[in-house]
Amino acid sequence: MKSLQTTTLMANAIRALAMDAVQKANSGHPGMPMGMAEIAVALWDRHYRHNPANPGWMNRDRFLLSNGHGSMLHYAMLHLAGYDLSMDDLRNFRQLHSKTAGHPEVGITPGVETTTGPLGQGIANSVGMALAEWLLGYEFNRPGYDVVDHYTYAFLGDGCLMEGISHEVASLAGTLRLNKLIWLYDDNGISIDGKVEGWFTDDTRKRFEAYGWNVIGQIDGHSVADVSAAIEQAKQSDRPTLIMCKTIIGKGAPNLEGGDKVHGAPLGDKEIAAVRQHLLWDPIPFDIPGEIYEAWDAKERGAQAEGEWNAKFAEYRAAHPQLAAEFERRMKGELPGNFNEVLDAAIATCIDKKETIATRKASQNAIQALAPILPEFLGGSADLTGSNLTNWKESIAVRSGTPGNHINYGVREFGMAAMMNGVVLHGGFIPFGATFLTFSDYSRNALRMAALMKIRSLFVFTHDSIGLGEDGPTHQSIEHVSSLRLIPNLDNWRPCDTVESQVAWGAAVQRKDGPSTLIFSRQNLPFMERDAAAVANVAKGGYVLRDAADAKVVLIATGSEVELAVKAADALAGEGIAARVVSMPSTDVFERQEASYKASVLPRGIPRVAIEAGVTDFWYKYVGLEGAVVGIDTFGESAPAPVLFKHFGFTVENVVAKAKGVIGA
Repeated sequence: MKSLQTTTLMANAIRALAMDAVQKANSGHPGMPMGMAEIAVALWDRHYRHNPANPGWMNRDRFLLSNGHGSMLHYAMLHLAGYDLSMDDLRNFRQLHSKTAGHPEVGITPGVETTTGPLGQGIANSVGMALAEWLLGYEFNRPGYDVVDHYTYAFLGDGCLMEGISHEVASLAGTLRLNKLIWLYDDNGISIDGKVEGWFTDDTRKRFEAYGWNVIGQIDGHSVADVSAAIEQAKQSDRPTLIMCKTIIGKGAPNLEGGDKVHGAPLGDKEIAAVRQHLLWDPIPFDIPGEIYEAWDAKERGAQAEGEWNAKFAEYRAAHPQLAAEFERRMKGELPGNFNEVLDAAIATCIDKKETIATRKASQNAIQALAPILPEFLGGSADLTGSNLTNWKESIAVRSGTPGNHINYGVREFGMAAMMNGVVLHGGFIPFGATFLTFSDYSRNALRMAALMKIRSLFVFTHDSIGLGEDGPTHQSIEHVSSLRLIPNLDNWRPCDTVESQVAWGAAVQRKDGPSTLIFSRQNLPFMERDAAAVANVAKGGYVLRDAADAKVVLIATGSEVELAVKAADALAGEGIAARVVSMPSTDVFERQEASYKASVLPRGIPRVAIEAGVTDFWYKYVGLEGAVVGIDTFGESAPAPVLFKHFGFTVENVVAKAKGVIGA
């Protein structure tokens, strides 16, 4: 146990690095790192199991900085503990292409587990990680071999608790009794606008006790001993724990601590000089004494912890070779060797059956086809399982004390999406969660974060258009598909039948460098006949479904509107006008194809008409100003789906008229 003098110096090192980096960058948030410095020392020096030499060690504890604006706290700890993050990296805080971005980014900085900044999402990710740890442990641990055995810790502030997502995920974490989840709350009473007592007066203790959490505190957040004792106590609980730490924001800044001015701006040269005098600290910026590095250094301890685990895992491998191999495959995110074979067989089955069914049902069939070889599937729905159809025959509902592979997230769309991101980041699972497409709006920021982090989260959205019918415009998606396509690195699939649905699922599962949405209909859609070449091209995101010699017009459609495009092509043929039909289930994937392939699908010089039951603006990138779009630029109506499609112009007659218009016939 280190002395009080030593831990004080360790904490002050964080304060110094935070204020120096923010000052040099001339932007950032020094207040939180300075206020949470002792909390950081307590956790990282006495409890946090990690190995700076191997940030990806499978059984490491997970640490998340949900209040990500205080990123210099994390960067300082990583640097001092011995991660590959140099002092020059700290000097380069918030600069272009640095390893020390304004908010922590996974994949950029060694030791950062998730990208945080949008408040509340870090703690949501932590719930997903704790859930993954519990489920993996149940699946792979054996007597004498607890190869999955670690904690998930998160730092959070007032802002995280004000965000609605905190309610969603804390409530579910309590219900599931995720007892290896520990949150440390920086209760400093300050946000950007000032003292939070004017807008945040929740009784946080009672709130979390009502969720079913173990609550400790308030404790003195500036006492390393008190914080450490609270963490030790939390480890004994059979429930998740919130440790309420009373702190002073910007502690150590004698003229600014405790106020909002220290929250999100450099301290300034005068105050920094005062801090150095107050803390009796070296006046040279970015200078850390050797004895403090020695006190912080976690490399030896980390190597020992991982070494002990490696030895245990070697014994585990000898005793349970198949389990060990499967665990390693899962944690590496690799698919089974026979995945392509199973996927091809599933596609062939779709072709043989030629079913006319809703694509949401086709999606369930696709899940059922893949699930037997993908034990890493972790499905779920935001209280719409019977509508989204994300369960399968062998799925088992997760309940408190009862592990499984399907989660009833409740009406928590945002929480679900952010928890899924945490599950992916932990490793060992491919999660998918579902709601109605309209309610993707609730999840939007988590979808964006998944895309930014380049992780394999699968977001299933059903009831994808006015085809929803009688529930009316509140539930009918109009702008949603197009707006999702605007998110960089997000693949969006809107299949037209069973074959495209199976291909979409296969593509989403195979993609390791980003998330996918899978967007399905409520209503039945007919099977589309294709030759083998067309089937193979579905995975390219856009392909020629039906062709005609010397085509005068190209009809581009997605999802439920592909059937309309085919019928319109038939009608045009009856009038002597040859039309090509292009199905484009994923414009995102199509755009990544070679220019020659895209040109073969959409040849220059042939007029185009796009057909999709949503806003029209997106499609002008394909049809040009000379082309036409059959879409909807208003909200929907409440009526049976067939009535709505006719009302909004999704008829053969209208498509034919649009086609004739663009070719001047």
